[in-house]
Amino acid sequence: MSQVDPRASGKAKISGDKSLWTTLFHLWPYMWPDGRADLRMRVVLSMAALVLAKVITVLVPYLYAFATDALAPKANVPEPTLMWLSYPVAMVVAYNVGRILLNGFNNLRDALFSDVSQYAVRRLANLTFVHMHRLSLRFHLQRRTGGLTRVIDRGVKGIESIVRFTILNAMPTVLEFALSAIVIWANFGLSYLLVIGITIWLYVWFSIRYSDKRIAIRRRMNDSDTDANTKSVDSLLNFETVKYFGNEKMEAARFDVAMERYEAAANETWYSLSWLNMGQALIFTIGVALCMVMSAQEVMAGTQTLGDFVLLNTLLMQLGIPLNFIGFMYREIRQGVTDLEQMFDLLAEPAEIVDAPNAGKLSVQGGSVRFEDVQFSYDPDRQILKGISFEIPAGKTVAVVGPSGAGKSTLSRLLFRFYDVTSGRITIDGQDIRDVTQESLRSAIGMVPQDTVLFNDSIFYNIRYGRPDADADEVREAARQARIAHFVEGLPNGYDTPVGERGLKLSGGEKQRVAIARTILKSPPILILDEATSALDTNTEREIQAELDRVAEGRTTMVIAHRLSTVVNADEIIVLEKGRIAERGSHAELIEKGGLYATMWARQREADEAEARLARVKAEDDLGILGQGSKSEAERPA
Repeated sequence: MSQVDPRASGKAKISGDKSLWTTLFHLWPYMWPDGRADLRMRVVLSMAALVLAKVITVLVPYLYAFATDALAPKANVPEPTLMWLSYPVAMVVAYNVGRILLNGFNNLRDALFSDVSQYAVRRLANLTFVHMHRLSLRFHLQRRTGGLTRVIDRGVKGIESIVRFTILNAMPTVLEFALSAIVIWANFGLSYLLVIGITIWLYVWFSIRYSDKRIAIRRRMNDSDTDANTKSVDSLLNFETVKYFGNEKMEAARFDVAMERYEAAANETWYSLSWLNMGQALIFTIGVALCMVMSAQEVMAGTQTLGDFVLLNTLLMQLGIPLNFIGFMYREIRQGVTDLEQMFDLLAEPAEIVDAPNAGKLSVQGGSVRFEDVQFSYDPDRQILKGISFEIPAGKTVAVVGPSGAGKSTLSRLLFRFYDVTSGRITIDGQDIRDVTQESLRSAIGMVPQDTVLFNDSIFYNIRYGRPDADADEVREAARQARIAHFVEGLPNGYDTPVGERGLKLSGGEKQRVAIARTILKSPPILILDEATSALDTNTEREIQAELDRVAEGRTTMVIAHRLSTVVNADEIIVLEKGRIAERGSHAELIEKGGLYATMWARQREADEAEARLARVKAEDDLGILGQGSKSEAERPA
């Protein structure tokens, strides 16, 4: 289905021209969608209902006027041309039938257009969601999740406001003004039309000018709302950290400061609304009063009938209804445009990593990975990798170790194409990863990260995330191979057990086994283990490491490690230091060389031995306490 992508117009055009017409231009392809004849027919029918409703709106006051004249003293009323007009009951019935038809067509218009507006909301919300996943890791690391979700939420509501108030309210109001102007001119003359025209002009001018001032207040309120939401989401996501440091009061104070700004802006919004409503009422009442005085004088002079007076009054009262909504409509439309600005700015945000125009699918034969003179920097003034070259032969395991900040994890991000290399290239079986589609590249690589973050769903869902089309038997087999099936099946709800926000209901080892099961189910030819056991205790680490070694068999594997004991069996170990390869070789070769790796190994051995001694002392103390507890009261020391 062909659609106009707002990003195609470029960021400058979308965010630079904030007019309603620009916004409608970008929304129109979703309100008049290609390939949806049913929705286009609904647009046509709703417009027809709109016109009919407004024609009836203008004609209904005539019936009221005819009924009034029929009930008035006959001496002051000329004989009606049609005999049926002299029957007051018929006029009253016709008047109420007209009002029923008026409401019926208005509601038919809303019902018909509902599918169109909700389609536009769904399509644009989905487009924004997809685009968020298209943007680079750099973008998401710089933005706050709470703020992003708020922008999207308000943008979706902005779509509804613009579609509903522009198409279903503003257009009918303009049409009603035009028809009413014709009726007033034809029945009462130019002087009445002039007074009403000036009144409406002053009313609209005042509403727009004052509403423009309120937009700035509303933006401050939105900014405060976004800030408060960001702080609340951030605080709740870090619930445990807040508790660790006992900073509940500090978090509450930060949130309250943001809400205080929101409160001030919200109060200012309501104050300004009161002044706006008062000004609108004053302008319209003066205009209506002038027209009614003019008509009353003519009735007394005999140049108008009582029905004419009632007709004018009814027309003016009916005009007052949409006029009362002018300020509201304008505010809502402008607010919708304001809210959509940020959403369109997100859509206009260029994706840093895109597929090449002629990108094909990655063809994996053996899965050999090569880094060829790779240089990379997150920021121009801070280079991370400085000419890295190495190869992971098909089916072999290469470990990358080094001090913190040496660039180890950057290698995995580059291989996944979360970023592109500054210079050099990365190939898989001789294919530059920039020349293949991102989808095919990432489907060929499995990842078991240091911090496995799970979706707030069931264990079954999180395992099957590795291959969403897998059936239940395949999911259970993957869990069995990851040595987690016994644990899961022992839970009251089994695989339907929810894991909680970010998987916090599971232990570190359980989460890692879910991650392993997920990777087993994906069954990728290339595997990355990014410090997959560094956050676990020693016993759990050994258990998980055994599973990882088994999963890595026959796969091209890059192990990024902090604990050197996990990489002693790697086919080659690469030691990074300050973005360069300082040493490379097998474990034995690097120990014999006595360089950086040997130093790191010695330090880690000392740390492991100290940890083991501490564990032994603790165990002996525990045994001593237990032995002392088994003595009789007489044997215990006083």
